[in-house]
Amino acid sequence: MADATLSPRDMGFVKFIRSELRPKGRLLTPFNIITVPIIVVAAVLVVIRFALGLGTVSNLNQGTPWGLWIGFNVVTGVAFAGGAYVVTFMVYILRAEKYHPIVRATVLNGFLAYVFYAGDLLLDLGRPWNVCNPIIGNSFGFSSVLFLVAWHFMLYMIAEFLEFSPAIAEWLGLERIKRVLSGLTLGAVILGIALSTLHQSGLGALFLMAKPKIHPLWYSEFIPILFVVSSVFAGLSMVIFEGSLSQKVFAYQLSHNDEKQHHEIMFGLARICGLAMFSYLFLVVITFVHGKDWQFLNGKMGVWWLVEIVGFVLVPMLIFMVAAGKRNARWVQVAAVMTIIGIILNRLNISVIAFKWYEPHHYVPSWMEVVISVAVISAEIWVFRWIVHRMPVLQARPAWQRQQVASRSHESRKTDR
Repeated sequence: MADATLSPRDMGFVKFIRSELRPKGRLLTPFNIITVPIIVVAAVLVVIRFALGLGTVSNLNQGTPWGLWIGFNVVTGVAFAGGAYVVTFMVYILRAEKYHPIVRATVLNGFLAYVFYAGDLLLDLGRPWNVCNPIIGNSFGFSSVLFLVAWHFMLYMIAEFLEFSPAIAEWLGLERIKRVLSGLTLGAVILGIALSTLHQSGLGALFLMAKPKIHPLWYSEFIPILFVVSSVFAGLSMVIFEGSLSQKVFAYQLSHNDEKQHHEIMFGLARICGLAMFSYLFLVVITFVHGKDWQFLNGKMGVWWLVEIVGFVLVPMLIFMVAAGKRNARWVQVAAVMTIIGIILNRLNISVIAFKWYEPHHYVPSWMEVVISVAVISAEIWVFRWIVHRMPVLQARPAWQRQQVASRSHESRKTDR
């Protein structure tokens, strides 16, 4: 137990890493009990997928090459990762220091999302060994949208890693390296903001080439812009949701002042979400009227479109605005959850549900695709939790420094007695 209070320099790097790899806290938690079997089953399915081919675990085919893994884990997940570029823009460019306490957690979430969803891309590729082709332009051409998306994806992961790297240096006790990395933060943030907006719009641009295959209520020439705008309130809603969970899961790292500060941050983010959702709704209505799509409202797809727009855009937008004005944290959280559901519906509608809606035999993901998707998200949460328990993400000091301070304080009280 005494070793746990020693710094990496005192213990030695290898010994320190070994001590940090040990589990912290209870192992038999409801989350662990549920997710461990899912991850184990998914690991077996992934082996089968790479050994026997994509068709053995999925319902994907030549006519429907993109399914749940792309529509949910990648296209939807990248939208939720948008909170990183929005928050860093507010803190480092607009100098809104009020949001500084959530920067590291938000950037970490964005980085892990991109890393795990890059892995999802490998699962979805029929020939995963050709993954480098979009990056080098082979068989795609340098003007290809996939070429741009691949480079945006890769460079943005590097930028986010640089943004988070000072926390890693603090955790390892590398003060000099931390100062160097901190000096690179602003440049990484500027690069990350540019790349993320380009990447969000690039994903939307991919669907511009599928006009005959997407239902007219969801297709628009403005899909790239709609993807960017929706990534703002999608990302911030996820920040509100994850921040509220972190207040409970990592309560031992937070003080009463941190909880009050969290509520103030939530109300600020709720106002931004409300404004972004108003802009998004305005654009959707304009494109709907301009496209003269009234006739498509008669039918199941029309009702489904109204459920998405009214139930999960208009309603949460109003709740955000009212809850922020009345400073009601509970209703802000409700609006955030509704927004998250709405973004999932929107991205799945465009990429799966309303994609080739006219086919008599529509794509439905297999149970194995669902298990792997859930496992990817579960594994991401495991890694996020491991990092937050050890690195200075929610608190200013690394875990080992906090233990040292607590130990010295305890010894000081014993001496005073």
